[in-house]
Order: sequence, then structure tokens, then C-alpha cells
Amino acid sequence: MKRLLSMALLVVVALAVTLGWRWYGYVSNTDSPYDEVGIELNSRMPLPLRQWGCGKLKATFGAVLPPYGCGGEDGKTWIE
Repeated sequence: MKRLLSMALLVVVALAVTLGWRWYGYVSNTDSPYDEVGIELNSRMPLPLRQWGCGKLKATFGAVLPPYGCGGEDGKTWIE
């Protein structure tokens, strides 16, 4: 039972690291703010992380429409 629990913990940690790395790669990219996987990961992050990620995207791509999860009430302005 202990071995199964440690294996499950290892899988959870590996998944968190992989998804976290993919999310960070998305918010720090310089190609496009419209990567589907990155948008989905960013939109599901807790609010403080999502705001930080949207701030990084805005600094890089501020002149374009914000991706899903980074848009304000009207969908045309970036969240702060």
C-alpha cells in the first residue's frame, strides 16, 4: 500500500511540474498569445497566477486582443 501511495504521489508531482513548465513556457513566449493549450492552462490557474501570466502576456503582446482568460469585462481589454 505504501508503494502504491508513493507511486501516486510521484505521478501527481510529475504532472504538476510538466503542466507548470508548459504554462510558464506559454506566458513567457514571444511568438503568439493564442496557443490553445497555453490559453486553457492559463485560464484554469488560480487568480494570482493567472493575473501574473496575463501581465507577462500583455507586456509582450499588449497591442492585440487578449486571449481567453486574460480579457476584461468587454473581452477587448486586458485584466489587471
